[in-house]
Amino acid sequence: MARALITGITGQDGLYLAELLLAKGYEVYGLVRGQNNPKIALVREAVPDVHVLTGDLTDMPSLMAALATSQPDEVYNLGAISYVAYSWQNARITTDVTGAGVLNMLEAVRLHAGDDPGRVRFYQASSSEMFGKVQEVPQRETTLLWPRSPYGVAKVFGHYMTINYRESYGMHASSGILFNHESPRRGPEFVTRKVSQAVARISLGLQDELVLGNLEARRDWGFAGDYVDAMWRMLQQDEADDYVVATGATHSIRELLDAAFGHVGVDDWSHLVRTDPQFVRPAEVDLLVGDASKARERLGWEPKVDFRGLVAMMVEHDLAEQRRLAA
Repeated sequence: MARALITGITGQDGLYLAELLLAKGYEVYGLVRGQNNPKIALVREAVPDVHVLTGDLTDMPSLMAALATSQPDEVYNLGAISYVAYSWQNARITTDVTGAGVLNMLEAVRLHAGDDPGRVRFYQASSSEMFGKVQEVPQRETTLLWPRSPYGVAKVFGHYMTINYRESYGMHASSGILFNHESPRRGPEFVTRKVSQAVARISLGLQDELVLGNLEARRDWGFAGDYVDAMWRMLQQDEADDYVVATGATHSIRELLDAAFGHVGVDDWSHLVRTDPQFVRPAEVDLLVGDASKARERLGWEPKVDFRGLVAMMVEHDLAEQRRLAA
């Protein structure tokens, strides 16, 4: 039985990945920060067969202990402070966890693997936010990185450190440069879930308006459940490498609003949405769209859920949840 260790298992990607690996017959361990983390209950409810370990990406001894307990064949490093807006409020903590945390995990895996550095396969969750001020459209694995947030800068550090450990020590270390991927499990602070939740509440008469920032920003949105399959496929390759994972289609926040409100029968949402400068990023990333040709050709990966299907899935989930809460 293959064994896997997932950091950041409490996030949407961690939960979907755990479900995927369990379905494939893996023994799965999930690293959770803090013994009293309230999200441990979420993990035990959603994926009860996962073995929960406590540890911290900023604490090397806890990572070594987690590796010693789990004895993994594969390590998926999904742990990060992943809310981009927060990274301007606390750039230091973001850097320590999202950037230096990757180094700590790589070094822990290297030491754990000993004389056979390739025996533990490592996945790093890189991000399309690394492209930032985009230098070509669409973005691919060779596109110059120009991050526009402390989060993006920290992800660039982790990305290049993963490449360096692969080249310096012969580790089987791959990075997935994942473009925006969403799901009903996305946190409500992220714009897609903020929209789907507000649309559900407005349609049920529980909320009057939705307040957002830049409605012109464009993103390449996919379904998180599809993207974790690409992660797994990367670690099944004979050679480690880096891959863009994206749909190749871009949509604006306005289009997101059209799809979400349209799902509940509202064609004109202009009187229900207000913009506020406080939700505008200090340095915006205006157009992200990925070229996933390499992942399609080498991994055989294809996204299955399209943009409108994703939005409908999220709105339906939030309608059910809000009805339940209202009751």
